[in-house]
Amino acid sequence: MTLTLDGAEHDLLVGYVAETPVWRPSYRLVIDDGSGKSAADGGLAKGASAASKTADLQVWGIVQNQSGENWHGITLSLVAGAPLAFQAMLDKPVIPTRPVVTDQGEVFGSIPTGETSLAQSAPPPPPAPAWAGGGMPGDDDEEGYLEEKEVAAAEYSKAEKKRAFKPNAPAAAPATLTAGIARDKGGYTRGPMEAPKPTGVMPSQPRSVSALAAVAMEGGSTRYDLPFTVDIPDKSATMVLLVAKKVPGDASFLFSPDGGVPESASHPFRVARFTNDTKGLLERGPIAVFANGSFLGQGMVDPLPPGATATVPFALERGLAVDHSRDDHSEGARVAKIEAGQLEIERDYVTLTKYTIKNGSDDIAKVLVKHPRQWGTRLVNPPKDTEDNVGTGSALVPIEVGKRASGVLTVDERRGMRQWASWTSPIADEAVKAFMADARSDKTAVAQLTKAWEVRGKLVTAIDERNKLENERILLERQSEQVRRDLKAIEKIKTDDAEKLRKDLTDRLTKSSARLNEVNPRLVQVGLIISESEIRFRDLVNGIKVTAPPAPEPGK
Repeated sequence: MTLTLDGAEHDLLVGYVAETPVWRPSYRLVIDDGSGKSAADGGLAKGASAASKTADLQVWGIVQNQSGENWHGITLSLVAGAPLAFQAMLDKPVIPTRPVVTDQGEVFGSIPTGETSLAQSAPPPPPAPAWAGGGMPGDDDEEGYLEEKEVAAAEYSKAEKKRAFKPNAPAAAPATLTAGIARDKGGYTRGPMEAPKPTGVMPSQPRSVSALAAVAMEGGSTRYDLPFTVDIPDKSATMVLLVAKKVPGDASFLFSPDGGVPESASHPFRVARFTNDTKGLLERGPIAVFANGSFLGQGMVDPLPPGATATVPFALERGLAVDHSRDDHSEGARVAKIEAGQLEIERDYVTLTKYTIKNGSDDIAKVLVKHPRQWGTRLVNPPKDTEDNVGTGSALVPIEVGKRASGVLTVDERRGMRQWASWTSPIADEAVKAFMADARSDKTAVAQLTKAWEVRGKLVTAIDERNKLENERILLERQSEQVRRDLKAIEKIKTDDAEKLRKDLTDRLTKSSARLNEVNPRLVQVGLIISESEIRFRDLVNGIKVTAPPAPEPGK
C-alpha cells in the first residue's frame, strides 16, 4: 500500500483484516440443585424436585495463532456477533459499461432501480463496559481501577523478563495443540490445553475476578476485552476465561423429535436450561454439563443473545415415553364485519394436539414439549410458563408427571377463518349475541342490533312456521294424489273388499283436503308476516356498521 500525504507531519492509523482462524467458545455449566444429590444418583438427571434454579456458567475462548508470526505481549479482544469482512480488489481498475446514445433516442439500456431507507430513531449509546464477573470497573473509583491495571501490567512485565522467550522455537505438531501462556495480576498461569483427568471435581472458579474479560456491546456485537496481555506462539493456541458467574438455570426434560436421533420420536432428551445473564452475546459452541462432581453430558449452545434462555439436550431419557395425536375441527363464531346490510363472521379452525407422557421412574418428571406451531395460529389457554417462540416457529409447553404415572398435555391452536353468513342462520345468531354480550363492543351498534334482533326473532319464528307448513302442504298434496290414483285403479272392481277399500281411501282424501284448506290460508298469512318483518329488519341492519370488532381475548 502506498500513501501520499501533503508533506506535513500526521498521526496515521491503518486498520486491516488479517486472514486467521476465528476464535471459538467453549462453555462449562455446573448446575446446583440444592439437594446434595448428584445427577448420576437420580437427582438432576431425573429432574424430580425442580429445585435447581441456579447454575455456574463459565465461558472460555479458544484462540489459535496461524498467522506465521509469534504473538508476544498482545492485547486481546474477542468479538461475538458475526461481523462482515471481505476481500476488496482495489488494485484492479474497473471500467464500467456505459449506455449507448443513438439518434433513435435510445439512452438507457435498463431502468435504474432505487433504494428505500426507512426513517429510524438514533440508536441509544452503548452501555459502559461491565466486568463479566460482577461489578463495574469504576465501582470504587476510576483512578483506582487504572492504578490496579498499571500494577498488574508492571508485575506481568517483570515476570516476562524472567522467562526466556524464544521466537524461533520449533512449532508443536497440530495434534498436540500447545496453549500460550497468560497471567493475571495474581500470578495465575494457564498451561497447555490438556484433556481433564477424571477427578470427580467441579471445574474451579477463577482465583481473581479481575482476571475476567470486560464485556461491552457495540453495534449489535459483543466484545470481550482481556485485562492482561497474552503470548501465543505461532501454530499454537491459548484458552482464556471470559466469563464466570452464577446464572438462572436448572435441568429438566425436553421432548423434541430429531431425525438424527430416531428414539427421540418417543423419548425425551435430558436438557440443561440456563439464561444468558452475562450482558453479552454468546456465540455457538460446545457446552459440558456438570452437577455435584459428576459429568452429565455435552451439548451445543446456539447463538444466545443477552437475556435469552438456552435449552441444551445432553442425553436421552428412556425412562419416559411420549405419544401424540392430532384433531382438527371448526368451532365458535364472532362478528368480523357488518356493512351495507351484510354480515361477515369469523370462525376458529382448531387444531388440538394431545401428548401423552408416561413416567416409569420413581421421581417426578418436569417435561418441556417442543410443539411445532401451526402458521398463523394463536395458542389458547396454554399452561403456565409456556414459552411461545415466534422466531423458531415452536412453543415450549411444560407438563409435570408424577412418579410411575401418566400425564396428558393438550395444545390448543386456533386460526380465524372469515365467511359471509345469512342473518337468519344459527351461526349468525351465535356471533351477534356474543358481540352484544361483549362489554368492549360499540354501544351504538349494540343498541341497533338489539332492536334488529327483536324483529329477527319474529322473522325466524315465521320462517320456521312457513317451512313447516310448506313441508306439510307438499306431503298432503302427494298423499292426495296417490289416493286419487288408487281410487281410479279400483274404480271398476265391484267386490265387497274393493268397496271397503274405496270407502277408506275416500275418507283419507277428505281429511287431506280439509287440512290443505287450513294450511294454504295460513301459508299466505305467514308469508305476509315474513315480508313485513324482512323489510323492517333490513331497514334496521342497513344503518349498522361494524368494521373493527373486539379481538378475541388473550387465551381464548
